[in-house]
Amino acid sequence: MPYVTVKMLEGRNDDQKKALVEKVTDAVVESTGASKEKVTVFIEEMSKNDYGVAGKRLID
Repeated sequence: MPYVTVKMLEGRNDDQKKALVEKVTDAVVESTGASKEKVTVFIEEMSKNDYGVAGKRLID
């Protein structure tokens, strides 16, 4: 039973998230042979306030 976690910055709309889940699921099915019903995709959104690169938050 494959579990996939996608971590990304917040800001995508529901249609974009739906497409992401569908395409990730299809990729897992194609590459592992798992059945579509067994693939679980989690989307974890992060605020730009809570994410930093090179010593600075992305919001700054």
